[in-house]
Amino acid sequence: MTTPRPGESRLALSTAAARRLATTTKTVPQMREITPRHLLRVLPWTEVNGVFRVNRRLTFTRGDGRVSFTSTGAQVDVIPAELCELPSLRGYDDAAVLDALARRFVQHELDAGQPVPPGQVVLVAHGKVARTVAGEYGGHRLFEVLADGDHLGDLTASGEPTAVTLTPSIVLVLSRADLDEVAGRSATLRDHLSRPAPAGPRNKYGEAEIALASGHQGEPTLPGTFVDYELAPREYELSVAQTILRVHSRVADLYNEPMNQTEQQLRLTIEALRERQEHELVNNRDFGLLHNADLKQRIHTRSGPPTPDDLDELLCRRRSSHYFLAHPLAIAAFGRQCTRRRLYPDVADVDGARVMAWRGVPILPCDKIPITAGGLSSIIVMRTGADKQGVIGLRRTGLVDEHEPGLSVRFMGVDEKAVISYLLTTYYSAAVLVPDALGVLENVEVDAA
Repeated sequence: MTTPRPGESRLALSTAAARRLATTTKTVPQMREITPRHLLRVLPWTEVNGVFRVNRRLTFTRGDGRVSFTSTGAQVDVIPAELCELPSLRGYDDAAVLDALARRFVQHELDAGQPVPPGQVVLVAHGKVARTVAGEYGGHRLFEVLADGDHLGDLTASGEPTAVTLTPSIVLVLSRADLDEVAGRSATLRDHLSRPAPAGPRNKYGEAEIALASGHQGEPTLPGTFVDYELAPREYELSVAQTILRVHSRVADLYNEPMNQTEQQLRLTIEALRERQEHELVNNRDFGLLHNADLKQRIHTRSGPPTPDDLDELLCRRRSSHYFLAHPLAIAAFGRQCTRRRLYPDVADVDGARVMAWRGVPILPCDKIPITAGGLSSIIVMRTGADKQGVIGLRRTGLVDEHEPGLSVRFMGVDEKAVISYLLTTYYSAAVLVPDALGVLENVEVDAA
């Protein structure tokens, strides 16, 4: 439309004025927060009446955890009680001896590519370290990658571990001479180290062994056995996400055409509630996937960015994998590594969406996986389904005033200000049935460089 020149009269009604009488075509309210929420779609959901208990075979636990440290300026010290995470000190409770051992560790600050100083025990306080073993044809080969809180060697191990730093690192080293000095002054430590591990016969997964006989001839006496269970199995209580939606009765009465205001308010609030539900399933410290992966199922990248080698190592640690979950920037970083190697990832169809896949396992984008200020993230891999002893979602359906499966919208009344209130509630959690159902690739660099 051209604007009339000064002094000229308008010959027809302008469009701006005509819109006063016209009926506009409009959209429903849009919301940027809505994401694909693949995790909520692919998790198989199990009905729970309050508490879900995961019964497992009895497992003999040994010290395979991570050690914690304190720092004062540039000085880093191991917390004495945390030394009980070493397999040989599991269950040892003499605080004075643990303190004496902690003070014997010597701090070393190393640049990338330097060999780790030899010692009986090496604690990785910061950085990333590659453990190497002797190759069959000479030289050394990479065995595993360790990072913050991991350790090399043990008090009762023979030989000294061989490792090299992949990044600038801080390690604490306990020499054999210092260990012998402390043990020479402590009868309780010598007695503890001389005892065999308190665990009974077990299989390679640490579970109590089931005695069997095979390949025999004649009529030998067959072993008797039973399957022992954990005495204190893990129990999952359903978590809750709630909010109160308020709509003024004047809005609901006078402005309900052409769109129902209450219906649109409910729709957008439910979307936000579902987004929070997926965030909790990933990040909650009690049941979230990032915090419930077994320590043996947590690995670190070999070089920083996620490479095909890293994802292969994730896959080989479980008997089957159904899905990867990664932040979109982590997926882009993995794609760059594939491009550099001239590899072409697969493409998979998940609920009508085409996503990248590796070794046939779909890589689902999930922006709920955090990225630290340093540009580090994580990649989750999981096997799903109760029949596969995998990861399952927990929920309760059949609620009063249920609006969607597992989500209720309950009318709370009208207050003295004529505001209508609705209580929105959803109950949920997630359970890992066996440890190898869930794995995490940690310290994934997602920067474009």
